[in-house]
Amino acid sequence: MNDAIDITERYPARYWHKLDDGRIQCDLCPRDCKLREGQRGACFVRACIDDAMVLTTYGRSSGFCVDPIEKKPLFHFYPGSRILSFGTAGCNLACKFCQNWDISKSRDFDRLTDLAGPQDIARAARETDCRSVAFTYNDPVIFAEYAMDVADACREQGVKTVAVTAGYMHDQPRREFYAKMDAANVDLKAFTDEFYFKLTGAHLQPVLDTLVYLKHETDVWFELTTLLIPGYNDSEHEIGRMCDWIAKELGCDVPLHFSAFHPHYKMTELEATPPQTLQMARGIAHAAGLSYVYAGNIRDVEGGTTRCAACLTPLIVRDWYAINDYRVTDGGACPECGAALAGHYGKFEQQYGPQRIRVVMGRS
Repeated sequence: MNDAIDITERYPARYWHKLDDGRIQCDLCPRDCKLREGQRGACFVRACIDDAMVLTTYGRSSGFCVDPIEKKPLFHFYPGSRILSFGTAGCNLACKFCQNWDISKSRDFDRLTDLAGPQDIARAARETDCRSVAFTYNDPVIFAEYAMDVADACREQGVKTVAVTAGYMHDQPRREFYAKMDAANVDLKAFTDEFYFKLTGAHLQPVLDTLVYLKHETDVWFELTTLLIPGYNDSEHEIGRMCDWIAKELGCDVPLHFSAFHPHYKMTELEATPPQTLQMARGIAHAAGLSYVYAGNIRDVEGGTTRCAACLTPLIVRDWYAINDYRVTDGGACPECGAALAGHYGKFEQQYGPQRIRVVMGRS
């Protein structure tokens, strides 16, 4: 049975104010959408109804699945564990290379057939032996109220919560949102504002602000992902500038995942990212001093291996999402030299593995 929530298109949203001209302005993200009665924001899911902002996807999901935590990707947050993953619809960015475009760009609310309130989701996580819940597939920023309520319910059940996000958010909602989260994977899509503006319809600086905030003002564990797109953000110069910034502003222990682009959505004319590009990027990142740098979206055992930052002993050897060898102590340290491994760890008994399991919640 679902929680006693009103799953309608009139769930009251936060983070907005009225303008003198009769419109309302959304204050959630830097798009600052200004809406008249009946209009929706760029994300499509926040709308003006009866002169107030509402969230039209509260309690509605495109589906729930149990995934390996490595798929988010998070390599330093309870490796090998299960995570209950779900998303809604819409997005506040307009990425031409979106890998989940059928969900994030969806305007068909009939796709949102799984209904679940916060307590339902927390219980489902416990029943499926998931250590955490991920807000993913589309950006949880746009369903912040729903995500924060789920996070509260999960915390009561001892379940962690993870935001998989582009980090495009205003300061005040960012503070309230991340006060509820335990971990995040943030897409740092490129290191030029030109890329952000032309390919995502957004800007770089708010994302950098989010990362600096996470590092210096929260205890949220976070990792970064950069999708390398041939000819757009894969130059040695740009990658070098980005890695130098990460080392200086965020520290060398923040894991960085370089991910291979595959032709998708509005960029099907491009070739996939060559493996050599990811190897080159990892070399630049290591030269900048970053300790944990990975390659994703391709089969690369070395690129998926976590090594001790001090003695370089392989501690977690991965083949895609499967863990072939795990040598981290229960306390999160290298058994060879005793150096601490950045992240969050516990007793490792067995991995969940690479499979995905569909979880059926309530139906509309």
